[in-house]
Amino acid sequence: MTDTAQILPTTLEQNPQNPQNTSKKPLLGVNVDHVATLRQARGVSYPSPLAAALLCEKAGADGITIHLREDRRHIQDADVYEMAGQLTTRMNLEMAATTEMLDIACQVKPYWVCLVPEKRAELTTEGGLDVAGQLASLTDYVSQLQAAGIKVSLFIDPEDKQIEAAVNCSADAIELHTGSYAEAGLAGNTDRVNVELERIKNAVVTAKRVDSKLLVNAGHGLTRDNVHAIAQINGIYELNIGHALIADALFVGIEQAVIMMKTAMHR
Repeated sequence: MTDTAQILPTTLEQNPQNPQNTSKKPLLGVNVDHVATLRQARGVSYPSPLAAALLCEKAGADGITIHLREDRRHIQDADVYEMAGQLTTRMNLEMAATTEMLDIACQVKPYWVCLVPEKRAELTTEGGLDVAGQLASLTDYVSQLQAAGIKVSLFIDPEDKQIEAAVNCSADAIELHTGSYAEAGLAGNTDRVNVELERIKNAVVTAKRVDSKLLVNAGHGLTRDNVHAIAQINGIYELNIGHALIADALFVGIEQAVIMMKTAMHR
């Protein structure tokens, strides 16, 4: 992690009822799943993901992301319903495209649903959704969510065929998987970092060419060390960041961790 000596607040404001980003700076969505991971490790009632989410909002987070996994390894159903009634920004509910999750989403009605792939054995989401290979079923699924008044994002790899399929699904947004970029950085492979960064930039250009109204988000593996280059890409609407930010919070507190991440994004 980077040096914490210089900590500057940022001032990117967002109206939760009108989430159009008029700034060229991307918004910050904070994923609080790993607060729930710590809670579930002991099977107790603390720490509270809701309390963490509210502190993130207070510190300037533009939205809160939670992933209700089928195996309920961290976020629980009760967390989803509780947050739906108390968040002051926007809930981004990550979930698999299953009947069970559709029913929950239609009851909770989060502002966003982000559809992601899930594998029971994975530690975290390992790649993007294969929209091109599931076009018919996902188009119907997206339509049902939108009929309930929910905006839908698809978590995909930065590939032209997946972007085009997402547009054909009538998704409101895509979230580009930045995991390969982040992993290359952790491995110290500068050449690969540059290749993956260029791949993400090209994906944003493709998305805007195919559908200028499509919102383009990005996330996975982003830290204060690697986020700035992604945040500088013209056309990215929001970055969703969880693990690294919660890790920072262990040392500086969650509010300061949010401020530090936004500073790293927008310096």
